[in-house]
Amino acid sequence: MAGVKTPRLPAPDSAPALRDDLRAAAFTADGCLDLLGAVAYAALSRAETVPALRATRGDGPLETLVRLFLLQRPVPYAAARAALPGLDGYTADGWLLRDGDEVRATVDVRPYAGDGGADWWIVSDLGCAVGGAGGIGGAPGVDRADLVLGVGGASTTLAGLTVREPVGSALDLGTGSGVQALHAARHATRVTATDVNPRALHFARLTLALSGAHEPDLRRGSLFEPVGDERYDLIVSNPPFVISPGSRFTYRDGGMGGDDLCRTLVQQAADHLNDGGWCQLLANWQHTDGQDWRERLSSWVPRGCDAWIVQREVQDVAQYAELWLRDGGDHHGDPAAYAARYDAWLDDFERAKVSGVGFGWITLRKTGAEVPVITAEEWPHPVEQPLGPHIAAWFARQDFLRRHDDADLLDARFTLADEVVQEQVGLPGAEDPEHVVLRSARGMRRATKVDTVGAGFAGVCDGTLPAGRIVDAIAQLLGEDPVVLRDRTPGSIRMLVEQGFLDPVTEPMAGPGTGAVTGDVDPRL
Repeated sequence: MAGVKTPRLPAPDSAPALRDDLRAAAFTADGCLDLLGAVAYAALSRAETVPALRATRGDGPLETLVRLFLLQRPVPYAAARAALPGLDGYTADGWLLRDGDEVRATVDVRPYAGDGGADWWIVSDLGCAVGGAGGIGGAPGVDRADLVLGVGGASTTLAGLTVREPVGSALDLGTGSGVQALHAARHATRVTATDVNPRALHFARLTLALSGAHEPDLRRGSLFEPVGDERYDLIVSNPPFVISPGSRFTYRDGGMGGDDLCRTLVQQAADHLNDGGWCQLLANWQHTDGQDWRERLSSWVPRGCDAWIVQREVQDVAQYAELWLRDGGDHHGDPAAYAARYDAWLDDFERAKVSGVGFGWITLRKTGAEVPVITAEEWPHPVEQPLGPHIAAWFARQDFLRRHDDADLLDARFTLADEVVQEQVGLPGAEDPEHVVLRSARGMRRATKVDTVGAGFAGVCDGTLPAGRIVDAIAQLLGEDPVVLRDRTPGSIRMLVEQGFLDPVTEPMAGPGTGAVTGDVDPRL
């Protein structure tokens, strides 16, 4: 706005001292939950501040810091000084602003529970902690197009999806406030973070400095342009994936037509991955009339990569436009301007013959396989987070199945995965069930229908006998021809392995619940 001075961004120099003061006051994720209680803490995620204001009526250091940083209210200088012994240094470095007898925050500093129970803090623009007290608002004197958002549901989802194995190099493409770079710093020797917004790069530097992580290699630019032909073991991205007419907001609008930004990111990823490397990202994609979305997205996958594409949600074009118009605050403005923007959104979708927009995640692994495994599926059901270990296990199972034909599967040994139960479904009092269901409480929490042979096979898999021996025993028990049963059972075994109900024990498998023995396999798995 005209006449409003843009405050200077904080310098990271005093971040270590500020971190010590925040920790001493218990301004951590656990500390704030203990102070506010579950009701007020949950209300903050709905942009409701009254319960938190009631819970911070005291004058203790933690109450002061919650009002200052989470509720973004001015606090008395004396209270701020008591909560932050290094207050004058933080004011000099631009973290705080003194106005007479009051102190205000210049940035949003939000506690975040890090990997392994670490205390981290995410720094973003005021009013831009996604789902936080201020919602997505606007910082004084800052063009809303350049605002940097804090941690939200998308950020935490991607963090939980990411495979957390030790790697030499990681790239956070479109880093924003630095959430993914912060996670990567825990298991990558070298972290590169990029963004088109120089303001975002500065906030990423503040986030990592305040959380005690090594500063990443920060580079400005779009997509892979800032990294040239460099390759990485891990690429993560929560890109500006919103499909919108124009490019109003840097943090969400990719500036390309339709879902071209996400498509381009996927298609170019293989050129920037080391062998065995991972690329994991969130994305939106169009549902186009006359084309199956699974086929469309599968065509994006670059040569030499396995891929697992999961659609979590689909919105019709009107729902989608309304969601992002509300995000932009258009519903609070001029009704005519709102209607015009809404109309422009629907015009774009109509021209492209788009009936809906999907949201989900895409994971690539560069295997170099001549016959890649590409799976695109819809899964709107609850999953277990963090899902990263289970994603790694899914790709490892695809490697196993690719290397084992039907005869090999019958020679292999398997164990039933952890927390798999059997359910029998049928009419009350019936002698036999109509069908049997295996259900897993881990990972994707899948359920699958199996026949009597499949249920019996899974139930006795404890790793001691080859699959073929088990099939022969089931054939004898059921009075079936063992040759016929051996011919048709490998398909069921393959399905149970692919979906994670059975774990091979003939070679090591990634992920939880895998009592494996050593074999000849890529050590990265």
